[in-house]
Amino acid sequence: MDKQAVTSADIAAAERVLGIAQTRPERDLLAGALAAQIDLARARRAVPLDEQLAPACVFDPRLPGFAPPPAAPLRLPAADAPFPGDDDAAIAFAPARLQAAWVRAGHLTATRLAAICLDRIARLDPAIGAFARLNPAALDEAAELDARAARGDWAGPLHGVPWGCKDLIDTAGLVTDRGAEPFLGRLPEQDAVAVRRLRAAGAVLLGKTTVGALGYGDVWHGGRTRNPWNTDEGASGSSAGSAAAAAAGLCGFALGTETLGSIVAPAARCGAVGLRPSFGRIARTGTMPLCPSLDRLGPLCRDAGDAALILAILNGADPDDPSSLDIPFGGDAGRDPEGLRLGILAADFADPSAEAARAAIEHCRALGVVPVPVELPALPWESLVSLLMAEAAASFEPLTLSGADDLLARQDESAWPNQFRLARFLSAVDHIQLDRLRRRGMMAMRDLLAGVDLLAAPFGVGALPTLAAFTGHPCLCLPVGFTLSPPRPSAGIAADAPADAPARRVPAALCLWGRLFDEAPMLALGHALARRCALDLRPPHGLTGAT
Repeated sequence: MDKQAVTSADIAAAERVLGIAQTRPERDLLAGALAAQIDLARARRAVPLDEQLAPACVFDPRLPGFAPPPAAPLRLPAADAPFPGDDDAAIAFAPARLQAAWVRAGHLTATRLAAICLDRIARLDPAIGAFARLNPAALDEAAELDARAARGDWAGPLHGVPWGCKDLIDTAGLVTDRGAEPFLGRLPEQDAVAVRRLRAAGAVLLGKTTVGALGYGDVWHGGRTRNPWNTDEGASGSSAGSAAAAAAGLCGFALGTETLGSIVAPAARCGAVGLRPSFGRIARTGTMPLCPSLDRLGPLCRDAGDAALILAILNGADPDDPSSLDIPFGGDAGRDPEGLRLGILAADFADPSAEAARAAIEHCRALGVVPVPVELPALPWESLVSLLMAEAAASFEPLTLSGADDLLARQDESAWPNQFRLARFLSAVDHIQLDRLRRRGMMAMRDLLAGVDLLAAPFGVGALPTLAAFTGHPCLCLPVGFTLSPPRPSAGIAADAPADAPARRVPAALCLWGRLFDEAPMLALGHALARRCALDLRPPHGLTGAT
């Protein structure tokens, strides 16, 4: 590029975009240097960078002085109930731990359990759209596990349990196209680390669950994933299919990912239990990189005890993921929560939409939990989202520069193509300052959790969900009640329902946050609270909605 091509007028126009102001002499000085900087940027863009190549600066959520909880064996809540015989629906909606126990006791074969789920998918999924594609080898895998069981060779704690895998987590020989047109037909050669760990534990892969294109929302190249409780609205996302499949009893559990809300949002919408573990707990090797300093994997299921078991199986580092950490996961996930101190942000619970969450706090009191008022410093935490957009734009820069982002079906203001372009107008200086604000947030969360064991807030209210995503803290989202609601938007997309679509009974959720790498107290309270609420979380058999 001609170094004289950048003019003072060009710089003045750029200043308006960046929200800064300079003098004419300052612009004149910049012109030549900017031309050289542009040349360097173009030279860098010509260098291919493998999508799995991590940034040199690796996020670590641990502040100086951090100490993990003392190592302890993991204790899970009990999972015992009479085998329901020919009641396939009761089998399908049972916790994964109970399904595994029935298989181990000889009441149930892995083949029958997989067949029950595949039958439910065939009957119910056309209205939900939770699966992008099925694993043609699922029944063969189940039969092999049954043969192993007959020899007394048990694969692991999930022996025979069918599961769904979010379609941006690689599965060898099974298309993983990330819900996005530019990746149609993408066929991985090897399993992601998380998939290998679940296979080793004996889980049977049913298929790939739908994902909002490139990890955003519930719209993908095959349509829209829907809430099993009201198919007039989307399932939210981006782990849309994983949440919907778990909630509808289409699988024993599903695996999701989260950058900002992609596990907890669809869990809240669909009435599933969603666990976003501490950042670094689960190696992400073989998972689509979106935002390396934010991305996490976690389970979507129907029971907090299942979430604890699956986390124990997935926990651990991998050398190809420099963000992953080898910190043991243990503790008593089935303990009585009496005496736990629960931090409450009063303003969040005052929201009119928080009725079920307020009732859940009263249930916590009845369990002996001590609510403690806390306050989050009033800083512009939502501005941190610009960091997310910058990382995502870097991950998918080739789409933007080549114009292949035009292939994505969704092209509105909040969709990825526009957000990728927008991120290029975030200055490097602003990016660094946002990163420093992020550290302020890490310090604020450390201070909040110094006086309490856990934090709680209604789903989707206040700044805590955003801040905790950037600080790396774990979150558990679980249904605690129901509410009547007309079809709702998700991820900036309106519900595509008739104007006169009725309000329907849908789940309402509470979110819990714990200390870094100390998920057990959060899971224990989640389990006890679910038992206290005693909700019937089976969506209507015929499903509802006009779509």
